[in-house]
Amino acid sequence: MKNIKFLILGALFGIVLVKAEVISWFRIQEMFRLQAFHMYGIIGSAILVGMISIQIIKRFNIKTIDGEEIVIPKKEFRWGNIYGGLIFGLGWAITGACPGPLYALLGSGFYVISITLLSAIAGTWFFGLIKNKLP
Repeated sequence: MKNIKFLILGALFGIVLVKAEVISWFRIQEMFRLQAFHMYGIIGSAILVGMISIQIIKRFNIKTIDGEEIVIPKKEFRWGNIYGGLIFGLGWAITGACPGPLYALLGSGFYVISITLLSAIAGTWFFGLIKNKLP
């Protein structure tokens, strides 16, 4: 019962994704064909908000609701991130959906996206299985 707030926030986030047309296959194809600014504007806005939020957290030493320190670890460059990003983008372009909105698409009645969801879960599972063997 204590996690109901996360269910409510997730449902509200899904509604925002649907209303902003972020889950629209047409909008995603427009983005990959460089035909419209809609998705670039949304993604760019999210990056900007994230950058500002991280700077505020770091500069003012913001803590969690429970009073715990927020630790943002340093990340080192890895070529695997580039390769993974290319595979991710290719899957996004082919299916017309990134993993975030998959549940919103299901909730909107696009049940064919369950194949994409199961494929994303299988890919995540497979990566977890082989990640220790990767360079």
